Amino acid sequence: MTKVLFVISAADRWTLNDGSVHPSGYWAEEVAVPHRIFSEAGWDITVATPGGKAPTLDRLSLGLAGGMPWKRGAVKSYLDGIEPVLATPVALDTVDQDAFDVVFYPGGHGPMEDLAYDKTSGALLADRLASGKPLALLCHAPAAILAAAAPDGTSPFAGYRMTGLSNREELFNRFARKAPWLLEDKLKEAGVEYSKALIPLRPFIVVDRNLYTGQNPQSSEELAGRLVADVGAQSSK
Repeated sequence: MTKVLFVISAADRWTLNDGSVHPSGYWAEEVAVPHRIFSEAGWDITVATPGGKAPTLDRLSLGLAGGMPWKRGAVKSYLDGIEPVLATPVALDTVDQDAFDVVFYPGGHGPMEDLAYDKTSGALLADRLASGKPLALLCHAPAAILAAAAPDGTSPFAGYRMTGLSNREELFNRFARKAPWLLEDKLKEAGVEYSKALIPLRPFIVVDRNLYTGQNPQSSEELAGRLVADVGAQSSK
């Protein structure tokens, strides 16, 4: 059975430039849709967070920003069904990435607050990238690579083709104008070959070697589906 490590931010806020706090956490669709797709594929899913703290849902992701009412309803229903799993994650510093076939990071603004600075996560990401086994990061989750460092201090992700939430998409949020930094900018500073869709808020994924990234919440289904297809193709060889 394919085993996937599902790493979710434990942050419940995003601290802005002026010291104000924007309530945040994980984005509903980015957890619900990939979790459902992996479950339907028969994968064994382990949810982990920094400190083993139960992750916080960003309530905005079940509002208008979360899409059409039918879509938000399906996402909420799925999250309600896996609430016991989300309420009892394992601590990230207790897991061995080598024990998993896939490592997957969903987004939301939470990673901008904690995973971008979490050295345990950073080391896991560096090891995972070097392992050659699938690593996937969605929307804001590529912020987590900022905590990863090679022995010479550079980013192990430098030179990889990646995507993540674009500056234009971020700035659709009025509060983002007070952001300490924007993800697209930081990825480019890290030496990533960043790309994005021509039209904002449309599905867009990038695959480079064992690294899979999705630009935005709308990419959740395509990214998870690509992982399932690729892992299935590998296991059938």
